[in-house]
Amino acid sequence: MRRTFGFLIGVLVGALVGSVVALLLAPEAGEKLRGQLRERGQGFMSEVRHAADSRRIELRGRLETLRAPRAE
Repeated sequence: MRRTFGFLIGVLVGALVGSVVALLLAPEAGEKLRGQLRERGQGFMSEVRHAADSRRIELRGRLETLRAPRAE
C-alpha cells in the first residue's frame, strides 16, 4: 500500500512540474494551450482511474482466493 501511495504522489508531483514547465516554455496562445492541457489532464486522470480500478479488481480476486476455505 505504501508503494502505491508513494507512486501516486510521485505521479502527481511529476504532473505538476511538467505542467509548470509546459506553461513556461509554451509556444501556443494561452487559450489554446489551456485547452490542450485540460484534455491531457483529463486523459491522464482517466488512465489513473482505469489503472486503479484494474488493480482493485485484481486485489479483490486475490483476497477472495485467500479467504476461500482450503480443500484438504
